[in-house]
Amino acid sequence: MIESRIKQTVRDVQDFPKPGIIFKDITPILKDPGLCMDITAALAKQLSNVAIDVVAGIESRGFLFGPSLAQLLNVPFIPIRKAGKLPYKTMQESYDLEYGSATIECHQDALLKGQRVLIHDDLLATGGTVVAASKLVMQMEATVAAYSFIISLDFLNGRKRLTPYGSEVFSLASY
Repeated sequence: MIESRIKQTVRDVQDFPKPGIIFKDITPILKDPGLCMDITAALAKQLSNVAIDVVAGIESRGFLFGPSLAQLLNVPFIPIRKAGKLPYKTMQESYDLEYGSATIECHQDALLKGQRVLIHDDLLATGGTVVAASKLVMQMEATVAAYSFIISLDFLNGRKRLTPYGSEVFSLASY
């Protein structure tokens, strides 16, 4: 039910951000408050048997549902941002993209040793950014409890790249 509602609402954008890519645009979901609430509730339900201490949302679309999900789970939310966007001392992790490299960061005091972290983003594609977020969590001596996504592009095999960091991968809609 939730999967079909998501798929009916998500917009395909041809040739974005470059030719040959079909971008899954979740912004139409944001125009439907009922669907937003149902997505957050469905994500929380999927995670009901997972011990989570913190939700970490990846910039920027992980910030759309991550804080609400953290509230439903009654745990803190921390942002994982692009380098240079956080005001305090940070820990960083760099990773390769098909067209270069990027760096993500979080505040050095965002996680405590041993905390179980849910890494959340809107979409799992190749998994590069999520792997970097996983390494960042591990760098801070915390553990990846699970991953949650609204959408998973299974044909890109991102799940396989996450296996060394955490086995629990949840999504609401798969392509």
